[in-house]
Amino acid sequence: MTAGVVAVRPDASLVEAALLMRSQNIGDVVVAEGQDVIGVLTDRDITVRAVADGSDPATVSARAVCTKDPVTVGPEDRVATAVTLMREHAVRRLPVVENGLPVGMVSLGDVAEAEDPASALAGISRAEPDTRGGA
Repeated sequence: MTAGVVAVRPDASLVEAALLMRSQNIGDVVVAEGQDVIGVLTDRDITVRAVADGSDPATVSARAVCTKDPVTVGPEDRVATAVTLMREHAVRRLPVVENGLPVGMVSLGDVAEAEDPASALAGISRAEPDTRGGA
């Protein structure tokens, strides 16, 4: 699990969310209303569900394109539980919620590091991000 949560309000524009993702060097944010997780918004959601459709990311809200009512896990859940949920729901990230509050995010990379640290995916997950701006 990656501890800590980066969140946006449901009415935040996609531009606001993308700027936050860039500044935090992450590919997803939790969409939260107060302390309630109402969705997960990824960089891919912004690209595929908004920009590719010709929507203006400055006027479209995070709520409009996020994955609503995301499946979550608790911090004490086993890795196998996260893997099962990811498979069943075809998702790559799960918010970690404790006592109703988001406390982290578990990703496929986290699972790879926990289950097979020598795997290519685990190695990629540990690599320092390329901040040069290219692909």
